[in-house]
Amino acid sequence: MTEETARGAPAGESGPDKQAPEEGAQQREKWANKTEFIFAMAGEIIGLGNIWRFPYLCYKNGGGVFLIPYCVFLFFCGIPVFFLETALGQYTSEGGVTAWRKICPMFEGVGIASQVIVTYLNIYYIVVLAWGIFYLINSFKSPLPWSTCDNYWNTEQCHSSASVFTNPDLYRPNFNWSFLNNVTSPDYFDEDDTYLNNTFMMGHSPEEEFWRHRVLRMSNDMSLTKVHWDLALCLLLAWVICYFCIWKGIKCTGKVVYFTASFPYLMLLLLFFRGVTLPGAGDGLSYYLKPDFNKIADPYVWSDAGTQVFYSYAVCQGVLTALGSYNKYNNNCYRDCLVLCCLNSATSIFAGFVVFSVLGFMASNLGVPVEAFAASGPGLAFIVYPQALSLLPAPSFWAVLFFLMILFLGLDTQFVCVESLATAITDMFPRRLRRRGAREILVLVIAVVCFLLGLLFVTEGGIGLFHVVDTYGPSGTSLLIIACAECIIIGWIYGADRFYHNIEDMIGYLPIPVLKYCWLFVTPLICGLTVLFNLSTVRSVYIRGYIPGSLVSIVGFLLVATPLICIPVYILVSLCRDGDNMTTPSRHLRQAKPHKPVLTLCKFVIFKAQGPPNRSAADRNEKMMMEEPSGV
Repeated sequence: MTEETARGAPAGESGPDKQAPEEGAQQREKWANKTEFIFAMAGEIIGLGNIWRFPYLCYKNGGGVFLIPYCVFLFFCGIPVFFLETALGQYTSEGGVTAWRKICPMFEGVGIASQVIVTYLNIYYIVVLAWGIFYLINSFKSPLPWSTCDNYWNTEQCHSSASVFTNPDLYRPNFNWSFLNNVTSPDYFDEDDTYLNNTFMMGHSPEEEFWRHRVLRMSNDMSLTKVHWDLALCLLLAWVICYFCIWKGIKCTGKVVYFTASFPYLMLLLLFFRGVTLPGAGDGLSYYLKPDFNKIADPYVWSDAGTQVFYSYAVCQGVLTALGSYNKYNNNCYRDCLVLCCLNSATSIFAGFVVFSVLGFMASNLGVPVEAFAASGPGLAFIVYPQALSLLPAPSFWAVLFFLMILFLGLDTQFVCVESLATAITDMFPRRLRRRGAREILVLVIAVVCFLLGLLFVTEGGIGLFHVVDTYGPSGTSLLIIACAECIIIGWIYGADRFYHNIEDMIGYLPIPVLKYCWLFVTPLICGLTVLFNLSTVRSVYIRGYIPGSLVSIVGFLLVATPLICIPVYILVSLCRDGDNMTTPSRHLRQAKPHKPVLTLCKFVIFKAQGPPNRSAADRNEKMMMEEPSGV
């Protein structure tokens, strides 16, 4: 056997870029240029969580102090895993499943697990876009339908902000509202079970009544059988837009993201300059960033920081691997990842200024504390912020801008997630799905199935189901466990040094050594400890008494267990297929330095260079995995 064969690809070729396509399949596409990749990645990682989750967590967890645990998780967990997944995709030129199959066949289940989580996101996340479209349509009305109590859905307990000026003492914090049979209403979307206790805001404001009685239309039994046709049409429109953004592959996606990823920044800038010029904006900003150093010792603050980093950076979902797989082999993904990570975190911090400047104005206008309006999730986007916008001059104009921003922030995240799932499936069955017209059909099938399942979320009880799936579907526990598995596979099984040599071969130099030791020790340790803490502090989700806690626990357990069970299942599958080559990388992977040790620590060789595998068995196993069963 020649040295060239042992290495898997000649040193003078570009590795995966030079691979011949499967027989009967078209050549795999690549990004037209680096800008398309950057915009696509930015569109995925910069989404609604930057606007409605990070600012609230920062305020809630000690203001500026929250940035300390956030940066710890970012530098030692977020960035290492983010770069690992992106580089893996670029190196293998494969999607989120087959990339892991080629690196280590026994851990193909890690890729399957990530795609299960992406499927959750594809089904329920787009419902937020349906709500956004519904609000956007209503934003063209004057007056804004959620700003008055004169609509058919309003109750006798509704009191608009105009009442403040006729009786300003009515909305002071200590005023007795018992004559309205006051009840405290939860923010259904806050996974920390926080409540907005201000009655004007949540219990009786026209904005809250529009959200509850016009948009959600919850029933007492929280039935999942009666679909609201207007929301269903909005959901259908969201899917139609999403489909035509990606149906032709990355040649189409790469052009669309120029607009969908940049437009929200223009809206953020406009809202920022409007917000900071409003009276009371300074009070809101001080609430946002004022440090509370007592919070630094609270383990819940650290848990929130870790969860936010993993959500915000879209790691462990296979999306980064899919987007990276369309890069050219010699693209400098290391530099790209550092730039994207800085952009993402900067956007989150900047969004806090946009949100809390307006909340400060709102609090000043109504004479109540800023904390009365602090909320996260759709509670912020569809109740608090619309109320603030209704207090501004030309409220319809600002409402249209705000909900356009919400729509585009969510849209590029959504269609990139669909693209990730389509890429993973296509790479698993290239002979069938890389044929002309096959991709359009595949994306259409994904869209139709996810739309039909998504109809459950626009029913009378859909909000309860949404909250359960949002809490347990892409749960922090699942993401952390998958991150641990990915780091262990790359660091200890495939070999951190070997992966470093692969990266050097792609970008021309070695990344900083810190990343290697993060993959080997730091990231798995931090993620493991966070998982243990989360498991020890599990709290039941309870939706207004309509959904029994036992049922929520069962559904939640299934949502969390389904992706994770894929990992051990595929280990057993790999054992049955070819027990002798369970950890042997694909022979098609380019190995620039095959005679170097795959793992060294402090110049000590931990694992020596691996010789070539039993090619006859490996080739037979690889061919079997890449082919579909006959008759399908």
